Amino acid sequence: MSGDTGPPSAKVDLGFLEEAESWRLLSPQFPSKVGGKPAWLSQKDPPSLPGLECEKCGLPMAFLLQVYAPISGEDRSFHRTLFLFCCKTRECYTCNDSRVMKVFRCQLPRKNEFYPYDPPSEDEPPSGPEPDQSVLSSSGIKLCWVCGCPGNKACSRCHTVNYCGKHHQTLHWKTTHKRECCSPEASIVTTSSFLFPESELVTEPEEEEDTKAAEEEKESKDCPPIAETLAETDLEGMAMRENEDHKVFQRFKKRIKAEPHQVVRYSRGGSPLWVSSQHVPTDQDIPACTCGAKRAFEFQVMPQLLNSLSVDATGDSIDWGTLAVYTCSASCYHDDQYCPEFIWKQDFNSEPA
Repeated sequence: MSGDTGPPSAKVDLGFLEEAESWRLLSPQFPSKVGGKPAWLSQKDPPSLPGLECEKCGLPMAFLLQVYAPISGEDRSFHRTLFLFCCKTRECYTCNDSRVMKVFRCQLPRKNEFYPYDPPSEDEPPSGPEPDQSVLSSSGIKLCWVCGCPGNKACSRCHTVNYCGKHHQTLHWKTTHKRECCSPEASIVTTSSFLFPESELVTEPEEEEDTKAAEEEKESKDCPPIAETLAETDLEGMAMRENEDHKVFQRFKKRIKAEPHQVVRYSRGGSPLWVSSQHVPTDQDIPACTCGAKRAFEFQVMPQLLNSLSVDATGDSIDWGTLAVYTCSASCYHDDQYCPEFIWKQDFNSEPA
């Protein structure tokens, strides 16, 4: 299944961005969202540095999105959210290198110490004062002013804001905190420029469509120019790869044509919609969970999301063709912990067919 470049056959839910009131994107509402700060599910021990550092540059990653994905019929997964983080250093984004991404899974039973047994209202905000976004109320864990991840490093002058580390403390100091420190303005909540724009992620089922015959109806007739000095066997091999890559990319474009604004495709146990026939993982490429169970595909992030992040500039940039997330097929439960899962970054072929 993991190495299949064909179109997914399982049920697919499509994710789209929508504006939402801020209260709808907080943890008690169990949101799916893009950007802003994480709406942590478990209020105990969320991921922190060095676990959230880029494996290439060592800098703190930014929160990209979270998907609320409970598993029906399993109480231990009654609440279940997947959190995706990415590096913001453009130079780290080399072709098909997944080290710039990290994903975590957290789940809770319906009866837990953080949230009421009954679901929250979807129509009106909860009564009472605005929740303090600088600390996790249930556990007292302080959060970084810049990124919203655990931060136990306080400003040495005002002691009113916390940071996950020296890098974000310096970033905040250079942007606004230098003039706000030890003044009443220091406590005013503003948005860090480090964060991605925040939107709610809403889903709807993908309409089923029999496209296989139409997709296979046409094949590429023209090949890109190839050096005449190559051996005939090399020419044949390259032509086959280029033709296959062209078909896979055309299948990708045709599948998303009906809903071009989709930013996420969710299909737990299904297959990703690849953008290229190259750099597709085999079963051996996807490590098993620490519990021993195999990991299975759950959702993918589409390149259309880059448009809303304002990072789709040409040249060196935060970039991907698609991001495929694989999670424990047993969705193993480790109390309130955040469990690392596996992500596969596939880029567009640099030599399009």
